[in-house]
Amino acid sequence: MSKLLTIRGKNFEWGSRTYIMGVLNVTPDSFSDGGRFATVDAAIAQAVQMVSSGVDIIDIGGESAKPGATPVDEVTELARVIPVIERIRQHPDLQSIPISIDTTKANVARSTIAAGADIINDVSGGQFDDRMFETVAQLVVPYVMMHMRGTPATMQQLTDYEDVVGEILAFFETQIDRAVKSGIDRAKIILDPGIGFAKQYQQSIEIIRHLDRFDCLDLPLLVGVSRKSFIGKILDQPDPSQRLWGTSAACCAAIARGADILRVHDVAEMVDVSRVADIMFRH
Repeated sequence: MSKLLTIRGKNFEWGSRTYIMGVLNVTPDSFSDGGRFATVDAAIAQAVQMVSSGVDIIDIGGESAKPGATPVDEVTELARVIPVIERIRQHPDLQSIPISIDTTKANVARSTIAAGADIINDVSGGQFDDRMFETVAQLVVPYVMMHMRGTPATMQQLTDYEDVVGEILAFFETQIDRAVKSGIDRAKIILDPGIGFAKQYQQSIEIIRHLDRFDCLDLPLLVGVSRKSFIGKILDQPDPSQRLWGTSAACCAAIARGADILRVHDVAEMVDVSRVADIMFRH
C-alpha cells in the first residue's frame, strides 16, 4: 500500500500510528447524539473541542445511517452540512483540519468538496448512487468505501452470511475494481468493513477479530466501533452514551488487528487509548 496520503497539508503515514476521525453528526436523529450538534454554533463548538483533543479528521454527516433511519433528500442534507463546513473553513483554529463528508450522494459529495471538505465517506461503498465513483474520480479526493447490504431501513434483515469476513472481502474486491475503472486512484481508497451495518452482534465481533484478513487488499482500514450496539449487548447497556469503556476496549482490539483510522464520538479518550495501544502493538 502507498504508505503516505497527504490531506490538506497533513501527512497520514499508514502503519505508523492510529488516526482518529471524530464524528460530527448535524442530524436530528443520529443514534447516539441526535440533535446535540444540529445548530451551526453547537457543531462549531464541538469541532473546536475535537481539534483541541487531538482529532485528525472531522467527519460531518447530514443524514443518519442508523438502523431504520429515514432517508433525507439532497436539499435537506446540503442545508445541514454546508454551513458547518463553511464556518469550519473560516474559523482560525479549524481551517487546516481535514474534513470528511459522510454521504452516499454524488451531488452532495461535489457540493461539499467545493465548500471545503476533503474526503468522501460513503457508507454504501458506491452502491446507492451510480455517479459516485465518477464524481470522486473527477474530484481527485480520498474515498472511504464502506461495506453494507441493503439500506439503513432494511440492513438488519440482511445479515445472513456463510463467511462474513470473506464476503466483505469479495465485496471490496468488486467495488475497488469498479472504482479504479471509473478513474479513482487506488492509493486514495480507504476501506471500512461497516461494523453494525447489516451485521449481527457475533458478526461484528468476528470482523474485529479478523481485521488482519483485509491486509491482502493493501489499503488503509477505517473501523467504526464507537458506542455500537454490539458493545451495548456485551455490557447490557441500552444507552449508547454510556458505552465509553466498552468502546475503548473495542478500539484497542481493532488497533491490535491493524486498524489505521478509528471513527469515534469520544475523541479525547480515544486519542489516549490509541496512543497507548500504538506503543503496545505497533512499535
